[in-house]
Amino acid sequence: MSILTDFDLNIEQARERIKSAVQKTPLQYNERISTKYGANVYLKREDLQIVRSYKLRGAYNMIKSLDTDLLKKGVVCASAGNHAQGFAFGCSEMEIKGVIFMPKTTPKQKIRQTKMFGKEFVEIILEGDTFDDCAEAAKKYTVEHGMTFVPPFDHPRIIEGQGTIALEILEELKGVDYVFIPVGGGGLCAGVGAYLKTHSPETKIVAVEPEGAASMHAAFVAGEPVTLKKIDKFVDGAAVKRAGDITYAICKKVVDDVCLIPEGEVCSAILRIYNEDAIVIEPAGALATAAIKHYREEIKGKTVVCIISGSNNDIDRMQEIKERSLLFEGLKHYFIIRFTQRPSALKDFVNKVLGPHDDIVRFEYMKKNEKENGPALVGIELNSREDYDALIARMYEFEYDFTVLNRDNDLFTYLV
Repeated sequence: MSILTDFDLNIEQARERIKSAVQKTPLQYNERISTKYGANVYLKREDLQIVRSYKLRGAYNMIKSLDTDLLKKGVVCASAGNHAQGFAFGCSEMEIKGVIFMPKTTPKQKIRQTKMFGKEFVEIILEGDTFDDCAEAAKKYTVEHGMTFVPPFDHPRIIEGQGTIALEILEELKGVDYVFIPVGGGGLCAGVGAYLKTHSPETKIVAVEPEGAASMHAAFVAGEPVTLKKIDKFVDGAAVKRAGDITYAICKKVVDDVCLIPEGEVCSAILRIYNEDAIVIEPAGALATAAIKHYREEIKGKTVVCIISGSNNDIDRMQEIKERSLLFEGLKHYFIIRFTQRPSALKDFVNKVLGPHDDIVRFEYMKKNEKENGPALVGIELNSREDYDALIARMYEFEYDFTVLNRDNDLFTYLV
């Protein structure tokens, strides 16, 4: 028995089922990344899928597999965005009723796109602050209305649909040594991993999760899926509190390593691939390319595939992405500085403390009262992370009373 048959996965059949609606996406050799790491690095461009993410594969595969009586009653899904768009496209293509539950925190761009793909065949309901909250509401609605729930990851038909990516990779590229796969609930990793370990067992599978929402890693540690009490929702396409039961069981068998990427490092990867390769990707889509630098030594001379899972990024988020990147790279720092209440205090700070390439990018007095200023919130951007120690040394030298905010997450979140 193989992994595929153990979990009722027929990926060849899934490809036939979805081929009328799903594009075979490019597997592109990336010369810049390959040269940087001394490897042969290919990008599987699911950001170029019809709905700009791989999620169409699983959603369409499951909807297409339902019998006529179930389709007549309609289908329901819960999604942070990309699954919703694939689901909506499937409903429109098959002209069936679909109800989509999305978290209230979903970027507006994804809501607009979902409406566009679903046309008149879908209804969108915003519910809860996280995927898990809206999923609970969606399942309750499904039962009350006698419809069929199409989950985002934890179902054999979803998993095998996502697994068609692996089939496409192996058709184009032989001798794949490493595949880096972004992980949220685990459907993509389970499907791709199951197919690869069956047909290319020597390929190493690296599951890549955002550090602030590492539900699959937590499941591996605990030996079973666990519900995280708190997650960072920034990487919204992979911000899941609990990995799936089926996806965990498969991933446990096929994943060779798990790599956790801080959200700030994800932002740096987004900016780098945009600036250097002119590829626009969403946070979850950047996970795989962000991870390979952590395997610099292992991948030398190897053939590597990074799955770019999606590009549904709201342009309004770019300022936050840049901010998080600068903080992660050590190029932006925030302080509370208690200036002496005298003329030229700020001018002296600029002249004595700031280096030649340092720049104040935010300055805001906290008022004590109408007549007197309190301490100031000061944001300073550096040219190099190595300039930080010298900046701090000058603050001590000139006896400034200050607090570093970057080191205090709660205070930083509250004030910045």
